[in-house]
Amino acid sequence: MGDVRSAYGASPRPAFNGSEAEESHSDTRVQLSIVIPCLNEHESLPHCIGQASRAIMELAERHELLGEIVVADNGSTDGSQALAEGLGARVVSVPRRGYGAALIAGCEAARGRYLLMGDADGSYDFTEGVAMIERLLDGADLCIGSRFKGGIAPGAMPWKNRYLGNPALTGTLNLLFGTKIGDAHCGLRAITKDAFHKCGLTSTGMEFASEMIIKASLKQLRIDQTPATLSPDLRNREPHLRPWRDGWRHLRYLLMLKPTRVLGLPALLALMIGTIVLLASSAQYFWPGTVPQVGSYWTLLGSTLVASGHMAFIMTLIGCLCGIHAGYQPSRLFTRLITRFTNLEGMLLVGLALIAVGLAILIAVAVGWVQRDFQSTNSILPPVLGALAITLGLQTALGGFALAIVGGNEAHFFRDFLNGPAKLVLEDS
Repeated sequence: MGDVRSAYGASPRPAFNGSEAEESHSDTRVQLSIVIPCLNEHESLPHCIGQASRAIMELAERHELLGEIVVADNGSTDGSQALAEGLGARVVSVPRRGYGAALIAGCEAARGRYLLMGDADGSYDFTEGVAMIERLLDGADLCIGSRFKGGIAPGAMPWKNRYLGNPALTGTLNLLFGTKIGDAHCGLRAITKDAFHKCGLTSTGMEFASEMIIKASLKQLRIDQTPATLSPDLRNREPHLRPWRDGWRHLRYLLMLKPTRVLGLPALLALMIGTIVLLASSAQYFWPGTVPQVGSYWTLLGSTLVASGHMAFIMTLIGCLCGIHAGYQPSRLFTRLITRFTNLEGMLLVGLALIAVGLAILIAVAVGWVQRDFQSTNSILPPVLGALAITLGLQTALGGFALAIVGGNEAHFFRDFLNGPAKLVLEDS
């Protein structure tokens, strides 16, 4: 398997070979780059580069696209670099480890306007990428393969990935971000170089696959899907993918990027329920008999829900601001209205006022306790409300500092930030 021709019994000529490669690497006429991440893939590289060469030849015949093959090597120690160069590919060394890191570096180094990427383990057929590139030529910004539509060969995907991991993670992504992707983790995909730069991808691990779809969706780029087949890989070793570890990395990544749903909705629910319980307890305290009996345990539960919901709401604001900075969140009307009034100075004043109210209530509770000759009271509502006010005040003040730190420690940062469209990553959608 030392040569593409011997691997196929034909002569699919690589895009660049030998001394021609050095001259063509700087050729601005290159329009297509096939990027292959690589880490010790000596066994399967000839197969993949052979298929990639066939894909380039087919696109050259159909659309006159001049192509190249870029192998983004992540520190191979089995001679994969020399093998790839011998087969006509251009090798890009990527010191930073990780699937995403290799693909980002490979795409950055690519010369083409159209990028096709696929794994180096032989599980994907690069000739199926021809249809993906044609979608880009038709106006799409990103084209994702779907293994569930194209077909999964026996033994190509573990059952837990096929029936649990992929459907759950793809469904979560669609639910949180409103996408309609059938297979969010297919490794065979195509993207225009312009869309790649717009997305500003940063993930170094396997979550790179989700990040690309999420950012493309938030940027309102056109995303197409085509069938892709998955075959058993050609390696005689364990794959780099670790289902449980990488699955959790994907899930936590998705949850972190949608604070309004992951934190905001539970925060709103907790605040509503907690407030209702405390109002009922207060009505019982001031006007006995007007509402059903609310016990001490329910009063404590209501206080806990309000405090937890308040903290979750502050965390939601912090998450939204981080998302706007990173390009994951658009600036919507809700965000503008809320953050207009959440600068450090205002939150400090509100926090101090709540602390003062809480201290006043607790002082009154202590005075009443002395007046009763240190006897217990019939209701725990007053001390609970006093402690809750202090807790909310501390959370508000500390939350203001956290928001100011994230926002750049500028006075009235949010008002200036959101009133300045030039500073926003995304416009209203």
